[in-house]
Amino acid sequence: MLVPVRNTSGEKVKEVELRDDIFAVPVNEPVIHQALVRQLANARLGTHKTKTRSEVSGGGRKPWRQKGTGRARHGSIREPQWRGGGTVFGPHPRSYRQKMPRKMRHLALKSALSVKAADEQILVLDVLEMPEPKTKEMETILDNLDIDSTALVLLPERNNNVERSANNLPYVKTLRAQYLNVRDILGYDYLIMPLEALQVIETILG
Repeated sequence: MLVPVRNTSGEKVKEVELRDDIFAVPVNEPVIHQALVRQLANARLGTHKTKTRSEVSGGGRKPWRQKGTGRARHGSIREPQWRGGGTVFGPHPRSYRQKMPRKMRHLALKSALSVKAADEQILVLDVLEMPEPKTKEMETILDNLDIDSTALVLLPERNNNVERSANNLPYVKTLRAQYLNVRDILGYDYLIMPLEALQVIETILG
């Protein structure tokens, strides 16, 4: 698959071939779904906590005698039916982490990238550099590329100027190519990557 390589002015400078084993694989939707669910689950902290009757303070004395009062028998004011009492079957800290084989994770990424490539939503740049952080300059670059929706900018390595230039744009996110994931691919309409970032992806998934 040949795609044009553009400069930051939007002009076509050459073409590059996207590898078919990464950007043109049969789309496996169940694997994409499983990878997305796994990523969302792994992002959960699992720090929710409620106290059982043994952990709530107080309640060490029987509130009233067992018989003769005409009221229901109770042994502690920290029973679940009392206000301020313990919680039955409430949440406790746990890990939601899920495992997934590397080959399946890579297949999910390839399938998601193939969807973007088929929809012509992958834009390749020859180079993406900025002398200083400028949000207006980033907006100009996106306008030159005819980006009219959300975009994920992939970088080969950390680039403070580019990252800071995109931080104030709510519809743009920068991400280093080595951290490419299914959630971000599906969450943004366009993928913008310089040639060096494309090489990083091909090295990881190739």
